[in-house]
Amino acid sequence: MLSCDFPTNFYRAADVREFDRRAIKDHGIADGQLMERAGAAAFKLIRQYWPAAGRIVVIAGGGNNGGDGYIVARLAHRHGLDARVLALREPEAGTDAARARNAYREAGGRIGTFSRSELDADLVIDAIAGTGLNRPLAGAFAGAVDAINASDIPCLAIDIPSGIHADTGAVMGCAVRAAATVTFIGAKCGLLTGQGPAHCGDLHFAGLDVPSNVYAGIEPAARRVTQDDLRAALPPRPRDANKGDFGHVLVVGGDHGMPGAVRMAAEAAMRSGAGLVSVYTRPEHVAAVVGTRPELMCHGGDDASGLDALLERATVVALGPGLGKEDFGRQLFARMLGTVLPLVVDADGLNLLAEKPVERGHWILTPHPGEAGRLLDCSTADVQTDRFAAVSELASRYNAAVVLKGAGSLIAAPGETTALIDRGNPGMAVGGMGDALTGIVAALLAQGLSHFDAARLGAHVHAVAGDRAAAAGERGLAALDLIAALRAVVNP
Repeated sequence: MLSCDFPTNFYRAADVREFDRRAIKDHGIADGQLMERAGAAAFKLIRQYWPAAGRIVVIAGGGNNGGDGYIVARLAHRHGLDARVLALREPEAGTDAARARNAYREAGGRIGTFSRSELDADLVIDAIAGTGLNRPLAGAFAGAVDAINASDIPCLAIDIPSGIHADTGAVMGCAVRAAATVTFIGAKCGLLTGQGPAHCGDLHFAGLDVPSNVYAGIEPAARRVTQDDLRAALPPRPRDANKGDFGHVLVVGGDHGMPGAVRMAAEAAMRSGAGLVSVYTRPEHVAAVVGTRPELMCHGGDDASGLDALLERATVVALGPGLGKEDFGRQLFARMLGTVLPLVVDADGLNLLAEKPVERGHWILTPHPGEAGRLLDCSTADVQTDRFAAVSELASRYNAAVVLKGAGSLIAAPGETTALIDRGNPGMAVGGMGDALTGIVAALLAQGLSHFDAARLGAHVHAVAGDRAAAAGERGLAALDLIAALRAVVNP
C-alpha cells in the first residue's frame, strides 16, 4: 500500500544521487543535513506506525543508509526509548555516516556488533544497505537479513529494503521483508516491480524539503498510473452517444476445449465499454458463449475462412485467448497478421509470434514473464532480473505497446515513458485473468485511446477491478469476479 502523497514519478538510483548532489552543492543544504532529515522522517513514521514500540534495534551498515539508522537511534534515545545499534561495518572516517555514528555515541547511545541473540526488540530498523547495492549480499550482511526475516519482529526499511536492487526490484542474493519502507527524495523504480512489492510492505515517501528544481531536466524512468489518468481518459459519455461511437471488438480464439477464454475476454471487453463485441471460435462453442452472455455476437468456424466478413465490421481484434497452437490457431494467427486492424495479442498468439517474430506495429502485446522470455529468446529469470530492460526491448523489437504482466506490471511503447502499475493483488494469480486483461485493453483501444494509453490504462483498470473483487478475500478469486467489478471501475 502506498501513502496518499506517494509520487507518480520513479527514478533510477543514479538520478536520485544526482538530486542529492544538486540539493547540497547547488542549493546550500549543509553536508549531513539531508541525512538528518531522512533520519527524522523515519523516526516520525515509527511513532505513527508503532507508537507502543519501546525497544528499537537498528542494524546498520557502513554507508549512508547506516548513517540514517544512527540518526533514528539517536532520536529514539532522546525520546526515552530503549534504542541500540548493531553495527555490521564501521563507517569510513570523515563521512556523514561517521559523524552520525559519533553524534549517537556522544548522546549516550549503545553500539554493539550484530548477532542473532541481540535481535530482541519491538521493532527492528533495516539500515544495512541502501540504493547503491550492485552485488548480492553475502557474509554478515546476508546473515543479518536472514535473521530479520526469521524473526517475528516488524521491520522498517530505510530508503529501500536491503538486498532489493533499486533500479530493477530484483533480489540481490537475499533481501529484507519489511513491514514498511520509507524512501527519500525520489521514488526508486525497484520499489514497485519484480520482487520489490513483496519486500517493501507499506510504502511511504519523504521529500526532505529539497527544492523542486533539483528534479529539473531529469526525465523519470517510469510513471505510476493513477485514477486521475483514468478520469481524464474516460470522461462521461455524451447524451447523444450510440453504440457505433465506442468501437467493435472481435475476439478470436477458443480452440477445442477452451471456450471459456474467448467468453471471458469478450465479456471483459463488453464490461469495459466497447459498443459491440463479436467472437470467432470453434462451432461447438457458440452455444456456450451465447447461452451465458447473449449480448455477444458469436460466430463459429473451423478455419480462417469465416473471418473476412467479421473483419470488415470490427474496429479492434483481440487475438490469443484459448487460441492454441494447432492448425486452427495457426491459421487464425496468420490471417490476423494480414489485417490492417489494430491487434491485442495474448497467450498462444504470443507463443506463435515467438516462433516466427515479425515487427508488425499497430498492436499491443500482453506477455507474462514466461511469454516475454520466449519473445526475447531468453529465460523467465532473465526477464525478471530486469523487467524494465525487458519491456523496453520488447517494445523496440516488436514496434509495439507492451504490457509486461506480474507484480508491478510495466507498460512500454516506442517514444513513451514506461508506465508502472501499483495496484493488484496475489489473488489475481489464477487462470483467466490474462483473458480479462486482453478484453479490457481491446475495449479501450476500440473507444479511441492510443495504443499506449489503452495498454497502460487497461492494465490499471484490470488491477483496480482485481482489488475490488478481492475485498472478500484473495484466495478463491476468479476472473469472472474481476469482470463483474469492471463496470464501476471504467466509470470513474
